[in-house]
Amino acid sequence: MRQQQIIALMYGWIVVLALIFLSSLSLALLLKFSTFNEPTLTWVALVIGLIVLFLGGMIAGIKGKAKGWIIGAFTGLGFTLFVFLVQFLGYGESFNAQQSIHHLFYILSAVLGGVVGVNVVSGEES
Repeated sequence: MRQQQIIALMYGWIVVLALIFLSSLSLALLLKFSTFNEPTLTWVALVIGLIVLFLGGMIAGIKGKAKGWIIGAFTGLGFTLFVFLVQFLGYGESFNAQQSIHHLFYILSAVLGGVVGVNVVSGEES
């Protein structure tokens, strides 16, 4: 990978981690101070995760300006690896089948975001 694509990947990861942190904080406060229940929280967290990974992939694609699907894939894989390491090393548990499917969709969302990001840049340049 070129240096520009590595920097783009770093931007994508930073955006993803920052947005996930902010959304986790918001959901925790919502859960604490409202009548929001846990079953609903699961679906809301999934949708927020998909949106955040899409945005992170899109930012990485915009910064990378080429090979958006690869940059998006690495953005999603990096997030999945980070979550797996925290879960495995911190809690001693590996992914279950449901989490694996969720993370597959997270990666696909980031790939789609990377493709859209590259095409946004390509559309502006022409």
